[in-house]
Amino acid sequence: MKEYLLDTHTLIWFLEGNNLLPENVRNIIINTENKVLISIATLWEMSIKISIGKLSLSRSLEEIIRKLSDENIAIIPIEPSDVLRVLTMPFHHKDPFDRIIVAQSMAGNITVLSNEQLFDQYGVLRLW
Repeated sequence: MKEYLLDTHTLIWFLEGNNLLPENVRNIIINTENKVLISIATLWEMSIKISIGKLSLSRSLEEIIRKLSDENIAIIPIEPSDVLRVLTMPFHHKDPFDRIIVAQSMAGNITVLSNEQLFDQYGVLRLW
């Protein structure tokens, strides 16, 4: 079973049916033979952006969280080892949410589904 970690925008675009999400990425997410993951940091980032008015979605965050299991998307926690990995990562990217996603990808050798080309500088596997 192949594992994929969704970047925040990937999750949003998937759940919102946004045409910016490439068909190949959508197919990876809906393929039940894949293990699709999001970081708890993704939900944290979304909650911050919603609360300050930088993100508006067609459903509430509570509904999104409930829908994750319907879509076979699992939430992974931030482990102390992920935090320690961030401590030693170069600053190719300064966004703290993206940095923890990169660290989690590195820790589990998980492919990230993201359009963020800066992720490539960390040597993680990324598809788009």
